Amino acid sequence: MQMTHTWRQFMPYVAWLQALIATTGSLYFSEVMHLPPCTLCWYQRIMMYPLVFVLAVSLLTQDRRVRAYALPLSVTGLLIAIYHNLLYYGVIPEGLTQCAAGVSCTARQIEWLGFVTIPLLSLTAFSIITLSLLFTKVRGAQ
Repeated sequence: MQMTHTWRQFMPYVAWLQALIATTGSLYFSEVMHLPPCTLCWYQRIMMYPLVFVLAVSLLTQDRRVRAYALPLSVTGLLIAIYHNLLYYGVIPEGLTQCAAGVSCTARQIEWLGFVTIPLLSLTAFSIITLSLLFTKVRGAQ
């Protein structure tokens, strides 16, 4: 029996690596750079951090149901990240947010190359994880 590898078989590894990079990056921003997270950043962290462990366990156990328990976290995080970016870039007025206490959700803490922001990094990470999970080849499926 010949085993053919397609790029879809490697998508869970892409999702896990992205979750690990995003988690490490957010911890670097808060613990090393001392940038306090806003309310929406906290909500996104709540969705991102467990993905590192959930995806790692699914890879180690070769669990075929990885999408069933990882997609709810990544899609919820993606929706929060979309909302955060719409708010950050002024598409949604700041008065329509819960970010009144603590750090403003529109505070410009970093802006690499003039456009790479923390909300954009989060949106990118959740997009990569969600797409990777959606394109994952389900073992045993034809």
